[in-house]
Amino acid sequence: MKIALAQFNALVGDLDGNARRIAALARDAASAGARLMVTPELALSGYPPEDLALREDFYRENARVLAWLVDQVPADLTLVVGHPLLEGGCRYNAASVVRNGRIEAIYRKQQLPNYAVFDEVRTFMPGSEPCIFELDGVRFAINICADIWFQGTAEQARDAGAQALLVLNASPFHMQKQGARFDVSRRRAAESGLAILYVNMAGGQDELVFDGGSFAMAADGTVTAQCPAFQEGLYFLDWVDGVATGEQHAWPALEASVYQALVTGVRDYVEKNGFPGAYIGLSGGIDSALTLCVAVDALGAANVEAIMMPSQFTADISLEDAEALANNLGVRYLVQPIKPMYDSFIMGLSDEFDGLPFDLAEENIQARVRGVLLMALSNKFGKLVLSTGNKSEMATGYATLYGDMAGGLAVLKDVSKSLVWRLSRYRNTLSPVIPERIITRPPSAELRHDQTDQDSLPPYEVLDAIMERYVERDMAPGDIVQAGYPLEVVRRVIQLIDRAEYKRRQSPPGIRVTPRGFGRDRRYPITSRYKAPF
Repeated sequence: MKIALAQFNALVGDLDGNARRIAALARDAASAGARLMVTPELALSGYPPEDLALREDFYRENARVLAWLVDQVPADLTLVVGHPLLEGGCRYNAASVVRNGRIEAIYRKQQLPNYAVFDEVRTFMPGSEPCIFELDGVRFAINICADIWFQGTAEQARDAGAQALLVLNASPFHMQKQGARFDVSRRRAAESGLAILYVNMAGGQDELVFDGGSFAMAADGTVTAQCPAFQEGLYFLDWVDGVATGEQHAWPALEASVYQALVTGVRDYVEKNGFPGAYIGLSGGIDSALTLCVAVDALGAANVEAIMMPSQFTADISLEDAEALANNLGVRYLVQPIKPMYDSFIMGLSDEFDGLPFDLAEENIQARVRGVLLMALSNKFGKLVLSTGNKSEMATGYATLYGDMAGGLAVLKDVSKSLVWRLSRYRNTLSPVIPERIITRPPSAELRHDQTDQDSLPPYEVLDAIMERYVERDMAPGDIVQAGYPLEVVRRVIQLIDRAEYKRRQSPPGIRVTPRGFGRDRRYPITSRYKAPF
């Protein structure tokens, strides 16, 4: 039997568009001789639908579109398609078995994730029953995403007579996620004795990126097929004697996978929301350099513009390196000095600021002037502003509200400064576009003379290690100190992180690449007197 895995890039809420594309994939699968095609989780509606899944009209529209899709499935193909379901006043994350012009069976997801970026308990009710259907003498069962992460549903399917388990997923990317998927799938295969056919969504949805990587696994835990990462497509398996085999695509290394996730996230955020391109404030520093590379690789050089906005504190080498980078990437490059506008602000505040020293207020005025310029261009010409701050800056508040935080998408919001350097090195292995001096010079906001980031922050290798433990792993401060980091540095970093919550709450959404980003999966109160004990 030939089986098709539809590694599909759904658009949330585009019900008719998603249905038309699924129908086209079904025709292609049937033409290639497939007897079965499986889509990702909630392929019809897109994932995650969030509070759309609380609206009755949303379910009525999904039912209408599903009925249309049922009529489009070729007669010799069985389709398993994920969709929302309203039934008996209950909302379900469901999958239907479509065959011979009708819905033959429906599976309702049993394990509803309520952690990290997931809050399905808010929107759906859990199912309780297995779903088994037979095709060409093989009895298939269905699981949906989180079902396979918990013990019980795979064994339930086996006990109901299944010989293979189809798992529909909208499993978002973070670093090292594919290895975790293999590990949990091997545990379920060992417990149930079932082969697993795992199909995952591909593409970006707001903060989330779905990395594809669909696979087949034999009952003994051997990966017998591996689909490409981050690539939408229809991939075929051959089912023979209880094993599904297919192409084996190598999984990208860590830096390559993160970079592809950023490119996918930018591409789909910009294109799915209908923006004609992107603006980036280019500084001559490494964060804006990496952001520009990601944008060009996502959208094409013709759709990206870089704006250098020098002040009296901008070094000549910053101007030289920014221009070289823009030329290397082939983007339109604009230089707009900000000193005249900055001077106007200072003159307007001269009575209030009279006799007071230059400090953070004057620094932030520069950043906010730049933010105004970028947003003015966005308003006039419609392109999206991509902000360039990294996770280390977002964590510690080393970023200016309404200044360098202005924009519609924060590309590096979940990328630490240490990882920014690694990704920049990786990008230069593809083509050497980032000038070496951008990567090697000490980082600086250039908001006053002879400024470097380490005037205000600990060395990034220390800062990032503490941040990773406190933010991503919820380690207690005392445990971080026990791990070998100086008490006063740990105390200072944690104070900065806690104080900056109000800033992060106002920052643009950012692409999630770690297990715990600043966004959907980290929700801390702004007003709080809780201090983690040392």
